[in-house]
Amino acid sequence: VQLQASGGGLVQPGGSLRLSCEGSGLILDDYAVGWVRQAPGKEREGVSCISSEDPNDEGVVYYANSVKDRFTISRDSAKNLVYLQMDSLKPEDAAVYFCAADSFCSIGTNEYDYWGQGTQVTVSS
Repeated sequence: VQLQASGGGLVQPGGSLRLSCEGSGLILDDYAVGWVRQAPGKEREGVSCISSEDPNDEGVVYYANSVKDRFTISRDSAKNLVYLQMDSLKPEDAAVYFCAADSFCSIGTNEYDYWGQGTQVTVSS
């Protein structure tokens, strides 16, 4: 089982990036998938999460207040991907972004069973 996060890079303030999380050995639709970021010297912060495609939970999404209305999480089931579209990026969004998966979104504790390696997002002019 492996998660692979990609799509990070350097962007100017106000710019956009789209991160991708690809699953290997697991079907991402069967899991809640979250994005967690960590900046140097700061604690991990849960940024967003999308529930599994289970009929009881389908479509539930969560956003941290710091990114609400700027970030959008979505799935591409055919490609076994979860995206994090990040718009209107701010310098304080700079961090290493990790994708993670578990049965349910882990809000607050950020405890997921499966983690990908991080992808660096730098926001600077």
